[in-house]
Parts: sequence; structure tokens; C-alpha cells
Amino acid sequence: MAKNPYPQQVTENRFYDLNTYFKNIFGHRVHKITVDAGFSCPNRDGTLSADGCIFCNASGSGTGFFQKGISVRDQILNAREYVIKRYKAKKFIAYFQAFTNTYAPADTLRQYYDEALSVPDVAGLSIGTRPDCVDEDKLALLQDYAKDYLVWIEYGLQSAHDTTLALINRGHDVNAFKKAVAATQNRGIHICVHVILGLPGETKQQMLETAKIISKMGIDGIKFHMLYVVRGTKMAALLDQGCYTCLTQDKYVDILCEFLTYLPKTMVIQRLTSDPHPGELVAPKWALNKKTTIEKIKSTLEARDLYQGKFFEDI
Repeated sequence: MAKNPYPQQVTENRFYDLNTYFKNIFGHRVHKITVDAGFSCPNRDGTLSADGCIFCNASGSGTGFFQKGISVRDQILNAREYVIKRYKAKKFIAYFQAFTNTYAPADTLRQYYDEALSVPDVAGLSIGTRPDCVDEDKLALLQDYAKDYLVWIEYGLQSAHDTTLALINRGHDVNAFKKAVAATQNRGIHICVHVILGLPGETKQQMLETAKIISKMGIDGIKFHMLYVVRGTKMAALLDQGCYTCLTQDKYVDILCEFLTYLPKTMVIQRLTSDPHPGELVAPKWALNKKTTIEKIKSTLEARDLYQGKFFEDI
């Protein structure tokens, strides 16, 4: 990993995309393989709440493979051949996605992370978690892995406004995120922040304020999600009661494109929009057409002469 993963210019897409980042490091295609390790969440198991965030369903964005008896290693092996054939990938990142993947003692985490890294050509880990679910032992564990592997930790912030975090029953505040970021930095661990656009009650200006806040924190990457509504959630009830309206595709694109202009050019844009399961989605239906949304983002950036980092120095 001697190559500089952070060029000082955006790509032809007008943002620093994940594929470019991987190619800068490894020199070839790298693909993330989603892993479900059967973890829970303090916002689901009663520690903080039994209800979870109002947009999250009982599966926690997981596949359920672990509960079906499919080990971490077998999940990666089962996906590996398809990914090689479909994407021509030569190396892989094990992405621990479902629920909160640091929500266990460090020794337990080591067992699952080691299992993932035992698969041939797995070059690193990406750990999805909450900012209130890390401590010195867990960060030291990831720091140790980072000596030999590419390690990302993905913190779900969603919004930099405490009023919004309380409304969505997030279970932590913005300060918890800031503390987690500070504790993670200078360990060789790369930090990715998750942000949701279209949360209840938030204005465009508030969403752009989130951009300005996180842009100055030295964060390495970001994943964008649009708030879509799935069955069995409190968001579905709010939508049914007429208390919430989803962003239109054009509005989402407009906000995201402006959001990008406040982010540093070195921040890796790992995801531009959500990828809902068709069988669970209630609204908006346009969320199922990810390709069209991404095309609209790229064409809007071009038409309005916007690009990642354009207004970063003005913040």
C-alpha cells in the first residue's frame, strides 16, 4: 500500500469515486463482499432501545446468512467466484455490514475478522458500526490489522444535528461521533461516515450544514443514503399517516450535488445513493433505479459546473 490513495484532484466524474481509490492503491479492480456476522445493536437489544432507528427494519440491512448457519468464511467464498466473474476483481474487502459490527468483546471480533482475512485475496476489512460502540480495545485491534491490511471503519452519523438524531431514535448524539472520529484517527484506520439525505424535518440548508461540519474533521470517506421507507418500520407508519414525504429524485440529486461541493477532494465517495431491496421498499419507487439516479448526479454536476471540493476552502 505504498501508493498515495489520495490524489489532489477529482476524477472525470467530478468526484473521487471508490473504484479510482482502489486502483490508486492496488493497481487493479477490488470489490467489497458483504458479510453478515450475526451481530446485534444496542439500539435493538434493549440496551438503548428495543425499537431501533425509525428507518431500520428488523434485519438491520443484513442478509440473515449467519443465522442460517453460513459462516463468515463461507459467505465470502460463496460470493468470491461470482464477483471475480462479474466484476473481474482480483482482490476483495470483507465488508461487515449488518447491524453493529463492533458490538462484541474484542476477542470475539478478532475471531470473525481473522476468519474473513483467511480467505484468499481478501486484502482488507470494512467495519460498519455506530460511533458509540468503539473503545480502546476495539480500536487497538483494528490498528493492529491496519499494519498489514487496508482497514476502514464506517461510522453511521446520518445527520450532524442532534434534534434530528433524537427524532429518528438514533441513540447517540453528534458529540459521540466526534469523539469516535478523534479516537480512531492516527492509527492507520480509514474513517468513512454515513449520511442520510431526506431525514424527517430536515431542510436542504441543514443537510448542507452537515456537509460543512464533517468536511473539516479529517474523515477519509463518505457514503450517501437517501431515506427510503421499508415495511415494518416507524417511517412506514409516518408515511402512511401523511406525516412524511420522501424526497423526489430531482431534489435528492440537487442536494447531493451541492453537498459534494463542500467536501475535500481527498474524501472517497464510497456510495452515491441507497440500494433498497425491492421486496421491502414502500417508497419512493424511484429508489429502485440506482443507475438512473447516478446518471442524473453526473449530468447535474456537469451542467451546473459543480464538483467535489469546489467550495471547500470557502467554509
